[in-house]
Amino acid sequence: RDLVRSRGLGDVYKRQIYNIGVIDWSRRLFDELIPLPDGTSYNAYLVVGSEKTALIDTSDPSKPEEFRRGLEGLPVKKVDYVIANHAEQDHSGLIPLVLTKYTGAKVVTNEKCKEILLEHLPLKTEDFIVVSDGQTLSLGNKTLRFFFAPWVHWPETMLTFLVEDRILFPCDFLGSHYATSEVYSDDSQRIYRAAKRYYAEIMMPFRSFVQKHLATVRGLDPVLICPSHGPVYKNPNFILSAYESWVSDDVEPRVLIPYISMHGSTEAIVDHLVNAFVQKKMEVIPLNMSVSDLGELAIDIVDASTLLFATPTMLLGPHPQMLYTMVLTNALKPKTKYLSLVTSYGWGTKVVEAAKGALGNLKAEWVDPITIKGFPKAKDYEAMDRLVDLIVKKHHT
Repeated sequence: RDLVRSRGLGDVYKRQIYNIGVIDWSRRLFDELIPLPDGTSYNAYLVVGSEKTALIDTSDPSKPEEFRRGLEGLPVKKVDYVIANHAEQDHSGLIPLVLTKYTGAKVVTNEKCKEILLEHLPLKTEDFIVVSDGQTLSLGNKTLRFFFAPWVHWPETMLTFLVEDRILFPCDFLGSHYATSEVYSDDSQRIYRAAKRYYAEIMMPFRSFVQKHLATVRGLDPVLICPSHGPVYKNPNFILSAYESWVSDDVEPRVLIPYISMHGSTEAIVDHLVNAFVQKKMEVIPLNMSVSDLGELAIDIVDASTLLFATPTMLLGPHPQMLYTMVLTNALKPKTKYLSLVTSYGWGTKVVEAAKGALGNLKAEWVDPITIKGFPKAKDYEAMDRLVDLIVKKHHT
């Protein structure tokens, strides 16, 4: 899994950068929350200079033997530096293994990352070399430069740039949870969607910070981007352009309808709403949250203009699965422009109040929520038609 620069400066640079990450084909959940339908990888990269060797990140602590085999397959006997771009344990968890194997190796990171690593791993202060933003580290004929990138997606994250080869190692930033035996991205729709899911679930809450750090990456003009999850980008513009679209304020004229139906009333509501939007030639996506992957919801809310929740009332509030969906949406903070809600109830409801409280992070305009007692009747269908007309009108003004 060697990485060879896509624009060469001669053979001296070839076969000196290795991807020794571990592919986790069967993992299906991350942080006991995020679905991983395509598995993932924990990429680590070895950079061999004429004088020193640096290992950039390590691997998940659940994969010590796989990572050890990767290290033993390398044509080097010594690692001088372990670059810790990010303290999360799927990248830092095997640092102790590396320090045990390579006596004298030092962990190179920033002060904040050092603090977190000392709290979570059996490391000592003397194991570290602390660097500042923009500082360089010489490997002889290769130079690493460090750029701090807080809040993509932790406060201590940094990016490592191999100056002579113009290769960026951004750790979690610009990655994808996608297990593949291919080293390089084929820039296909499947990679795009995996990267969008990753952005939606992990980076979207930090959109304003991501915008800033994207500008930094553009300024570096890398020829390769080597993230810690998923394939390497031989065409950096593929992933950078995608991110620039996702973090912009632009939205697509699309209505998402997350819903749950207990006894058929909400399902009838959703069927009518979907048909009404279709008649108005407005793109609409219904998502039954009793069976839908929350990651699919996250992908679709990245750039959808409108979120219209549909839920039955349970104990005066939203159905618990719908409340969870609202809380998750609130945490992801999408750039949605319009919000609305249709709820059915039996004897009483406070769903609208609960929903507005649960979605307080969204800077979106609420559009005429509707409450319906029992199964929808003619007047309720008319109210839903007016809501659809109003939402469509807002997209044309």
